Amino acid sequence: MPENNIEEIGKIKLDLTHYPGEDYYCDGDIEDELLQITRDYAAVEYPRIIEERKNWPVLYHLSSGRENIVEWLPITKDMKVLEVGSGCGAITGVLSRKAGEVTCIELSRKRSRINAYRHMDAKNVTIHVGNFQDVEPDLPCDYDYICLIGAFEYAQAYIQSETPYVDFLNIVRKHMNPQGHIAIAIENKFGLKYWAGCREDHLGTYFSSLENYPEGGVVRTFTADGLRGIAEKCGFEHAHMYYPYPDYKFMTTLYSDDRLPQVGELSSNLRNFDRDRLQLFDEKKVFDTIIRERQFPLFSNSYMMLLGPELEEKYVKYSNDRKPEFCIKTVLKESATGKIIEKHPLSKEAWRHIENTARAYERLTERYEGSGLSVNRCKLVYDVQENAVQGQDKDNNGNEGEKQPYLQLEYVEGIRLEELMDGCLERNDVEGFHRLFDEYLRRISYGEGAEISDYDLIFANVVVPDDIDNTWNVIDFEWSFGKAVEAKQIAFRAVYCYLLENEKRNSLNLDLIIDKLKIGQSDAEQYRRQEMKFQKYVTGKNMSMAEIRDAIGCPVYTVEAFCQGQELARHKDYIQIYEDTGRGFNEEQSFFLDEAAEEQIHVTPEGMTELTVAVPGGRSALRIDPCSDYCLVYIRDIRWNGVLIPWKGKQIQVNGWKAGENTYVFPTKDPNITISLSGLSGEENNVLQMAMEVTKLPEDTVKHMQKRGLF
Repeated sequence: MPENNIEEIGKIKLDLTHYPGEDYYCDGDIEDELLQITRDYAAVEYPRIIEERKNWPVLYHLSSGRENIVEWLPITKDMKVLEVGSGCGAITGVLSRKAGEVTCIELSRKRSRINAYRHMDAKNVTIHVGNFQDVEPDLPCDYDYICLIGAFEYAQAYIQSETPYVDFLNIVRKHMNPQGHIAIAIENKFGLKYWAGCREDHLGTYFSSLENYPEGGVVRTFTADGLRGIAEKCGFEHAHMYYPYPDYKFMTTLYSDDRLPQVGELSSNLRNFDRDRLQLFDEKKVFDTIIRERQFPLFSNSYMMLLGPELEEKYVKYSNDRKPEFCIKTVLKESATGKIIEKHPLSKEAWRHIENTARAYERLTERYEGSGLSVNRCKLVYDVQENAVQGQDKDNNGNEGEKQPYLQLEYVEGIRLEELMDGCLERNDVEGFHRLFDEYLRRISYGEGAEISDYDLIFANVVVPDDIDNTWNVIDFEWSFGKAVEAKQIAFRAVYCYLLENEKRNSLNLDLIIDKLKIGQSDAEQYRRQEMKFQKYVTGKNMSMAEIRDAIGCPVYTVEAFCQGQELARHKDYIQIYEDTGRGFNEEQSFFLDEAAEEQIHVTPEGMTELTVAVPGGRSALRIDPCSDYCLVYIRDIRWNGVLIPWKGKQIQVNGWKAGENTYVFPTKDPNITISLSGLSGEENNVLQMAMEVTKLPEDTVKHMQKRGLF
């Protein structure tokens, strides 16, 4: 053991005073892998490693998306933070960047070393290695924030009493200063994903939390009322509930009782990164019903309960699945002076994006003056960079702080144009829809030749007052460009996005819109390609979370498959097709080929499987999964509208290893062949043809080949 019970890794201190001498729990080889990654690679390389490893624990522990759950908290450099159950350091880094001092408690020494290696430049972090009950008496009682992120549910594992959760919270509370906060992030035992067929996060079993954990175990999660009840027993007068979506692990949006989700907002619901799941119903549709019935707090997948004084932050949306230069967060704040929207950069590279948005506001305001469109009032503010010590303008390494830009925008009341349009479609008021669209087109066409355009003038970004003849407000103009873009292209994109976001809108006749805009099918296809190019411009080369989920390869089994008598095991033999319409590959836009339909699948006497797949226009890529098992695949040819697709560049990509001419070994149960349609001549209706021979491989054979280093 190190001298004085202190081990130093970089600038991080590991206090081993209460370390029992061995780790009482371990996740096995994956922790050795994480230790090697954090020791040998810089954090900027983690996204690449996550994509290459296609592994849930690597994603879970190393993804920067984990930080969102605490990044929004108004922690400053004059504050002290206690993190209980710091694990491998998923949130330690962001806490160290925001706070003046961070104290971590973690039972596992190996996990603490992983944490230390990944944040070794943070000199304001101390990790106490040992059991919470042993470390706790040595802690001071003046912490501004105490973070229990994914830790509270384990309280009865290390608090031996009749009321472990109440006792744990009471013990923790002793170490909070009078104006401090306790932040508890935890799954909801009634989370909608569990009703829909996801396995319980901790036990991996179906419906166990809904059944109140009949098989026992140390983990317990709670409803919102259950959490409030525990807080009340500990003497907290107010428990402020926040609702991380899709969940607290990879939160992209944070709601509160003052800003609950609206119908249509909750569409990212396939969250089975770590294991397979059932899909008993469409969670988006059910969430919409729940929202209309005002029951969302009961069914939110996760909670963040904040104990302490009320915060101004009521809503936060993270847009950090983009290139670093476009990563921002949007915050709704409410104080005695009213509501305000703020947009903050999440990286220094994004500072220019914030400043460009402010300049676009000025130019758009000038363009649309007198048009009936008003651009939401925007003010560019410069503040001392968040990593600078308050009063010193320096960060933890003594560097001078810089003036960081952010935007303040007026909070606008009203109803979004897309909601008005949805209402028309629900009432089958097609004429009313087109009246709204015509008025939208008239207003956005104003000043069309100006060298400034808001490319993202979609219906969701337009707020309409009670009297629709009054001025409409543009609430988001982040994607504005200093060039003229035809109004018909912007309007087509608005309709295109509108239809993509909700299948209920498919009743809208797109051909009528195209005729109204006076564009041909070739123009429409060009606009679709432009949209896909724009999405790549924003997101860069990194895989989306949906693509990572698919790469990890945990399948989704639908009720329809069971009702049709298709047993789960048979899915291994099915060919599954994914279509990318600009949102990446996802289960919701995939289908299985019908082996009984000869127009789709024909097997030759030689064992060659010949596919014929109808593909509508507007797809940027296709993915063919030849089966769901280890396999060897020979691909004779792939044709698009009868034309042979050449094996060159990145037109055809596989996640297997080349074993011969057009032959690949797939050492994964999620083999896939991706075909980029970029550059291929497309029609409104297209045909993909493919001929391949698929040979299943026993798992033992694959593992033997891996050990021999054959791939």
